[in-house]
Amino acid sequence: MIELAAWCLVLTAIPSLLYLFNTQLLRPPPTVRDTSGTVPRVSVLIPARNEADSIGACVHAVLASTGVELEVIVLDDHSEDATAAIVNAIAQNDPRVRLAVAPSLPAGWCGKQHACFTLSRLAQYDILTFLDADVRLTPDALVRMIAFQRVSRAELVSGFPRQETGSLLEKLIIPLIHWLLTNYLPMYKMRSTRNPRFAAGCGQWFLTTRDAYETVGGHAAVRHSMHDGMTLPRVYRRCGFQTDIADATEIAVCRMYHNGEQVWNGLSKNAREGIGAWPSICVWTVLLSFGHIFPFMLLALGLDWVYAGMVAQILSPDNPSALQHPGEIITKLSAIACLLSLAVRLDTARRFRASMFGAVLHPFGVAILLAIQWYATFRVWCGKPIGWKGRAHPCADRASERCCEVVGMEK
Repeated sequence: MIELAAWCLVLTAIPSLLYLFNTQLLRPPPTVRDTSGTVPRVSVLIPARNEADSIGACVHAVLASTGVELEVIVLDDHSEDATAAIVNAIAQNDPRVRLAVAPSLPAGWCGKQHACFTLSRLAQYDILTFLDADVRLTPDALVRMIAFQRVSRAELVSGFPRQETGSLLEKLIIPLIHWLLTNYLPMYKMRSTRNPRFAAGCGQWFLTTRDAYETVGGHAAVRHSMHDGMTLPRVYRRCGFQTDIADATEIAVCRMYHNGEQVWNGLSKNAREGIGAWPSICVWTVLLSFGHIFPFMLLALGLDWVYAGMVAQILSPDNPSALQHPGEIITKLSAIACLLSLAVRLDTARRFRASMFGAVLHPFGVAILLAIQWYATFRVWCGKPIGWKGRAHPCADRASERCCEVVGMEK
């Protein structure tokens, strides 16, 4: 049991140290003070399917952008709500906005990837930015992200917005996006190599050059994927391009989901291309369980043993066997691991303006995250992968299932 506590401490300490390094590397895009030069021209491409609750705020926020010349193209992907009407009303008052209608979804395509690829064909500028309809940008967000792309010299960059949360499951799970990124991605390797293993991105907000996008095949290269945040950067890197990420906390905000059911299904659909990929899920289960769940269980067990030892010593002060228990060592090792785990999670919440309540319940959030990954894995094994927004998973049919498994097993 002492050896188990020691291993838990090691698996907690390593990502904690990586977090210290990564916080120095993951920075906000630079502030652009001099706008007297050439004004960059950017096409803002927004796929939208049943986004009536958020599309208006998203488009209005983009139109308030400063320091750029822009066009905003919203692709209505067969919405069943007022999405198209809202965008059309905005377009009538601002010529920079254009509403397009998505063609029928071809077999084997994920809806979002098809929508993004269609949007890229409609864009007229050489800088393309793909933005989810539930993201709201600050007025300086676009010009700062363009500056970041130029400084980083990466052909594809993405920003991780601040994540708004409401329900309990949102507070427990959604902040883990930033936590996993900063605790387990060696960012120095991401920036020093083009190895696809170190690819990372946020599908909520991508920015790229048209030349690079067309060279890699754009979203058509990840047509089967439900998780372009992972798969699109890998494609760029395989083609010899560099990718990079930025902390967009201060320039973008997003409410991904609005209840526990959406959180569960939304993360389930992405799991097989993230930490839920087989056999990677086994490795992640060991890392996360031993690093952030078991230490709290061992601490409770160790305290119980210490208490039992103290009672035994009081009742039998002359009995040497009363002192022969490992509770004290286990308690110390697991307590250090728990403190490290909670300290990093709390600092992540502070840094990215996430829920402190969810951070305090960190081990429960990690346990639920792993449950979601295994749920998605078992669904795929049973031939029932999770769809999204009323559409079946593109790998649900046997013709494309093999392709999905290849993507999912990639490390």
